[in-house]
Amino acid sequence: MEQNLIDLSRAQFALTAMFHWLFVPLTLGLGLIVAIMETLYVKGKGEKWKTTTRFWMKIFGINFAVGVASGIILEFEFGTNWAKYSWFVGDIFGVPLAIEGIVAFFMEATFIAVMFFGWDKVSKRFHLAATWLTLLGATLSAVWILVANAWMQNPVGIGEFNVDLVRTELSSFWAVISPLAIVKFLHTVISSWMLAAAVVIGIASFYLLKGREKTFALDSIRVAVKVGIAGVIAAIITGDMSGNLVAKTQPMKLAAMESLYDGHNNAGLVALAVLNPDKKFDDGKDPFLFNVSFPNMLSFLATRNSNGFVPGINDVLKGGYIGPDGAQTISVNEKIALGKDASLALKEYKNAATEDEKTKARNAFRKNEKYFGYSFFKSAEETIPPVGLVFYAFRIMVALGFLFLILFITVEYFLHKKRFEKARLLQKICLLSIPFAYIASQAGWIVAEVGRQPWAIQDILPVKAAVTNIGATSVILTFCFFLVLFSVLLVAEVNIIRKAIRTGPEENPQNTNQ
Repeated sequence: MEQNLIDLSRAQFALTAMFHWLFVPLTLGLGLIVAIMETLYVKGKGEKWKTTTRFWMKIFGINFAVGVASGIILEFEFGTNWAKYSWFVGDIFGVPLAIEGIVAFFMEATFIAVMFFGWDKVSKRFHLAATWLTLLGATLSAVWILVANAWMQNPVGIGEFNVDLVRTELSSFWAVISPLAIVKFLHTVISSWMLAAAVVIGIASFYLLKGREKTFALDSIRVAVKVGIAGVIAAIITGDMSGNLVAKTQPMKLAAMESLYDGHNNAGLVALAVLNPDKKFDDGKDPFLFNVSFPNMLSFLATRNSNGFVPGINDVLKGGYIGPDGAQTISVNEKIALGKDASLALKEYKNAATEDEKTKARNAFRKNEKYFGYSFFKSAEETIPPVGLVFYAFRIMVALGFLFLILFITVEYFLHKKRFEKARLLQKICLLSIPFAYIASQAGWIVAEVGRQPWAIQDILPVKAAVTNIGATSVILTFCFFLVLFSVLLVAEVNIIRKAIRTGPEENPQNTNQ
């Protein structure tokens, strides 16, 4: 398979996925904020909360529509650009996606109509229930997508490899919902609260800076900032849990996140650093031009023991250390050799003329089945992900997360002291912080997906074996088409939201400028 085709297919999928992820976190987080606001309205906290709810519901709806459209394109690409992947994992990957389509989309499609068009047509409580159920449907949609993605990071629940069909098959559906899947879901959804809170606080601050809709803006900020603080704190906790699971299931990813080439005990967590651009995995050079670390923190994150051993890139390549399962690991070169034995046995099975020959070849394949994916590599070096990108993306995500926690706490303090309305500098910071929330969100996905490279499915199917064998020209054309389409959609959505913001919330006697 030409490397050019692989890179182009990856670029197209990355473009689609990152565009789609502009809308998903705002949908999940803003859905919660809207539901809380409407609950306040139904609980009798004032008619102003109906006005506030309807405004943010409008922003939610615009974002939701574009997110659904981009998500459909993303799922189609599994068949167009990644047909071999889809065939290889269809029995496993298709189950959670099917549940998403049947259950989550059904709930969203049913209740979102009531949510948007049911005002004054159904009772307050029924409308509130529809709003919460729409949020539940969107969240369930995220559940199954994230279960599928977590399975790619940590493939569990697999039965025997089907040598006749050359594909994996599901042995236990419930095993697919692994601890990593649960933590990944929690971390992703909860971090979406932070992004939505930043957007709401930023837009509300815009109104305050313009001297408009002061009561509406302050009420919106009071709800959003509490959601934001809860979201960041919970994201830190689930992020720590995720890091511990990554250490157990994807040691190469963790090593790339820390630019750790040679593992050791009492490993420190890098807080701030500049990577050495000339560093090679086997040259013995210092990976950093400059770095500041928290002593023993990486060991504690990975092993829950400040003295624990954390393997580096070279340790994963060479093997010989004791893994989380208590067994001694083997080198990647050994895995490649065993994988080639499994690949040869599979070919012999396909070409076998008698049942005895088939049985012998099948048994030979089963012996090294778990290393079959390594047969596609020519050298151990191919299994190293792009260290620089993963390293910096991880630090951007974490740094911005803590900065937003500080920002939200500061906003809450000023609100408590009734000084936020006049804190123009803080309002400007809140408004300018909106794009940084998206950067943090995108950086998290870069860590998760680029850190897994070169695997489409960790230790089972490399990206080079997952891509559809189509012409590179076709991929270039569709990439350009999607780039133009997504740009137009993004500009259109931003303009529609800007118009909604300029118009402001509906006029209401109880929503006057105070």
